[in-house]
Amino acid sequence: MNTPCTHQDQIRPVLPATEGCEECLRLGGRWVHLRMCLVCGHVGCCDSSPGKHATGHFHDTGHPVMQSAQPGESWRWCYVDGQMI
Repeated sequence: MNTPCTHQDQIRPVLPATEGCEECLRLGGRWVHLRMCLVCGHVGCCDSSPGKHATGHFHDTGHPVMQSAQPGESWRWCYVDGQMI
């Protein structure tokens, strides 16, 4: 059984920084699905996208918790604990 995520205290009330993946918009890339960092509001593309910018944001910043930015989805993921929260 998984232990509860211990990083939920880092979640902040954030708004998406852009309407698409920040890096893909800047570089002219494309994305499949979007994820938003719940620490700073960075919007990045999912791991099914060529750039995998949401995961890259985690590796660059250490911000552990993100949520889907897709309409109709409401799940959250902790990169550090490797589990849904």
